[in-house]
Amino acid sequence: MVPVMIILIIFGSIAGVIIAPMYFRSQERQRMLETVRAAIEKGEPMPENLTEAMTRSAKISAPVSPQRDLRTGIIWLGVGIGLACMGLALNYEDADATWPMIGIAAFPIFIGLAFIAMFFLNRDRH
Repeated sequence: MVPVMIILIIFGSIAGVIIAPMYFRSQERQRMLETVRAAIEKGEPMPENLTEAMTRSAKISAPVSPQRDLRTGIIWLGVGIGLACMGLALNYEDADATWPMIGIAAFPIFIGLAFIAMFFLNRDRH
């Protein structure tokens, strides 16, 4: 029972750290939209700080470019190499841990190599 609780606490805390800010941000946006809706229905002008806050909260993603693919690929490659190094470091404690960690590290390594390949394939198009 204790190992199950430990796993639930670990994954629950990870989910909480990711989900809680998203939930509170959506609640803030909902209150802001209700304020804007009420102001429009009453015919009042919108306050400037409200429009600035709405502009800041809008996500503006970077345009797709080969350099973005290269940066993303290098990051994924670094994560994979880090996992592989961790597997090699675990070899000193448990020799059976090396190959599973290298297998896990293969996924981000190949994702990184795919992004780097996309960089080379798309650099002439932009």
